[in-house]
Amino acid sequence: MSTTAAGPRELRTTGTSKKLNFFHVRNWQGMPMGVWYRLFLRNGLAFSPSRLLQVFRMSVFSPFNTIFHGLDRLTYGRRVARTAPPHPPLFIIGHWRTGTTLLHEMLVRDPQFAFPTTFQVMCPHHFLFTSGFIPRLMSHALPTNRPMDNMPVGFDRPQEDEFALCNMGVPSPYEKWAFPNRPDTPDSLDLDSLPPKDLERWLSAMSLFLRRLAVKDSRRQVMKSPTHTARVGHLARAFPGAQFVHIVRDPRDVFPSTVHTWKQIWDSVGFQTPNFAGIEEYVLSRFERMYASFDRERERLAEGQLHELRYEDLIRDPVGEVEKVYRRLGLSGFEEARPRLEEHAAKSREYKPNRHQLPEETWSKISTRWAGYIARHGYS
Repeated sequence: MSTTAAGPRELRTTGTSKKLNFFHVRNWQGMPMGVWYRLFLRNGLAFSPSRLLQVFRMSVFSPFNTIFHGLDRLTYGRRVARTAPPHPPLFIIGHWRTGTTLLHEMLVRDPQFAFPTTFQVMCPHHFLFTSGFIPRLMSHALPTNRPMDNMPVGFDRPQEDEFALCNMGVPSPYEKWAFPNRPDTPDSLDLDSLPPKDLERWLSAMSLFLRRLAVKDSRRQVMKSPTHTARVGHLARAFPGAQFVHIVRDPRDVFPSTVHTWKQIWDSVGFQTPNFAGIEEYVLSRFERMYASFDRERERLAEGQLHELRYEDLIRDPVGEVEKVYRRLGLSGFEEARPRLEEHAAKSREYKPNRHQLPEETWSKISTRWAGYIARHGYS
């Protein structure tokens, strides 16, 4: 999973407050005033006193986002309104910590593809107007690597479109990151829980973001977000011709890595000092909800619309596994992209994933509750 500037360079451990620099970028910093204030009020102004600097910073930055949004609409509004994405998106899906980021960065080596960048998803309202100057001004504020797994960070790197949807003000599971101690509320993980008006608003926001991306780059967009794993049916109906690449990984790695990641993120970007109460149950139940939806919707996808691969195989033979993606989905241009893929794969071998220990009693619980996933993908 990816996160926009998931934390400051000082971040080393979880569970304690970190030293904050006013200019360190957080994923919320692209929110205009209306979205920011609604998020804050929806959660009862329940910020921790130790996070007052974060709250103040957002209250300072959000008016600028509102101004830039207005200038963006004046400059590009008509062009966006008459632009239709020329190609259906290709979605990379899979639970958090299954290798979606690695696969995303592999596929976009192919020059026939475009992708949402970190800056575009952080500032979805105004990146057309501001991409020429804000990334240069703020590049110093990004950490070099993500704190949860040491993967590189940059404004121009591929990033999750879920951040754009969150900053556009539609329901998103990532609101939990802002107020991690608040009770869970209905969100848009699988979209089926949304009232019809909210569902329509969510799909409209997704369509608008794709149109804005198409104004910037007319190539086929490769989108990536773990949250979309639970939404394949809605996405396939909303964007005819869309295709999906689903990556899976051994739950013995997925579970502890996801718990570790949520601890890092909640502690570094949240407006509350997290207590982490119930975090393991949160991971277990979200996984169940995600794959209940995915297993139900996958049967409705057409032949050649879905390809699945295992993280372990991607690590072992990255170029070979990407070639299978092209064959299964009927994509052209693999041989032209092969040199770039091989070059990126060679660099990726330098990346060392974090290692986690899993107690036997925890694995027993996982193997019971995630039994369908384990059996389907051969992890028993």
